[in-house]
Amino acid sequence: MTSNDEQILKCRDDKEPVCLLKIDEQSGQAYKLADKSQCSWLEHGKAIDTVKLRQRIEPWLTALFQAEHLALLVGSGFSNAIHWMATGKEPPWTNIQCKFTYYQNEIEAEVKRSAYAAGRGKGNVEDQIRVANELLRGLEILKPGDHEVVGLREDLNRFLTDFAESILKGERGLISAESDKLKKSEQAFTYLVSFLMSFASRTGTRDRLHIFTTNYDRFIEAGADVAGLHLLDRFVGSLAPVFRSSRLDLDMHYNPPGIRGEPRYLEGVARFTKLHGSLDWVDIERNIRRIAVPFGAQDIKPYLDALGLSGAKAIQLMIYPNAAKDRETAAYPYVELFRDFAAAVCRPNSTLVTFGYSFGDEHINRVIEDMLTIPSAHLVVISYSDPLGRIMKTYERLGRHAQITLLIGNHFGDLQSLVDNYLPKPAIDRATFRMVELLKARWVTDYNEPAVDSNILHGEGDGKP
Repeated sequence: MTSNDEQILKCRDDKEPVCLLKIDEQSGQAYKLADKSQCSWLEHGKAIDTVKLRQRIEPWLTALFQAEHLALLVGSGFSNAIHWMATGKEPPWTNIQCKFTYYQNEIEAEVKRSAYAAGRGKGNVEDQIRVANELLRGLEILKPGDHEVVGLREDLNRFLTDFAESILKGERGLISAESDKLKKSEQAFTYLVSFLMSFASRTGTRDRLHIFTTNYDRFIEAGADVAGLHLLDRFVGSLAPVFRSSRLDLDMHYNPPGIRGEPRYLEGVARFTKLHGSLDWVDIERNIRRIAVPFGAQDIKPYLDALGLSGAKAIQLMIYPNAAKDRETAAYPYVELFRDFAAAVCRPNSTLVTFGYSFGDEHINRVIEDMLTIPSAHLVVISYSDPLGRIMKTYERLGRHAQITLLIGNHFGDLQSLVDNYLPKPAIDRATFRMVELLKARWVTDYNEPAVDSNILHGEGDGKP
């Protein structure tokens, strides 16, 4: 567990996590080494500021981002950070609760038990949906057609409708937030775009960035639209795209003018997977379709009706765990999504970066644990806090300390601070690399080579001009 003044850093040649304590940001000497920590790059009693920390962290992240395979996993902390930056408030879906007409006490008891067993401390909205779904399925077997079963199904449908509308409310907050001097939504989108492009700015010689998220909102999609980043997922179609299992290797290429030969990868393209489903996915007539719900719409019901298909209700929204009626459809499409996750990260020379993910999903943690059995794989954990200690417990349990980088705390894990100070440059910057090479050629004897950072290496493949 980290306090507000405590930052945890482990990168480069650190053998153990380094604990830094905030002392005085006004003077530029921001942090000192905690009494319990030891490291080779900072002595006890001396201070280090953001500039020096950047010199240590940013080149390391830049090198990791140039791995052959790069994946980004964002959790609820990402959406919270974007929404807080725009509105100064937590997203409306974080505190939503459902009151069931039947079996309320039984559902609450199971939610608490399962959440405690998973190390989450208290249940969340996913636990409520999952437990209610499991109970509904059992009652449909024991007492089909009973009024309690009908009532529970109606309560669950109402809960999912309220939950979907709370997500839409959070999206509206992002695009409509304003203050007296600055339109906060513009600032939030600026940092959202910079964050995404710091990862997505890869040349065609590298494998595509693959973005994974456990969130149901569409903040990433909105940021990609603003950034001009094209997201490739498994959906095919224009009006009501259908989830396809056969479209994983779809990509985008172009033919350079006047050049014959193989086409080149188009820049500004990333793969995208929503592991727990999405607000605008609907299970209808044995297909998973993405419906055209505008970002921040007032109500989801008209768009369910607009499908033109009978029986479309909120209970059919693909919000994990889903409300499917049998095991086959319950596993689909999530089995395909998690197969994509395992295939993307469990490869040699791969880097997985997590942001805002608290390591509370064991099905995801198992894949990460398998990934680290590959010696050339690396895990970067960036988080604003670790209130339940799950991140550090997972770090200790995994045991692969040399393959893990940690940036935890309200400085390292703050989205604005992270983008401003530590993430690589959100562009493929060839000009800076050539400038440095030119300066080295002119002043071979007395030129002091600068620290290698994103201005030099980011997006340059093997580092050659």
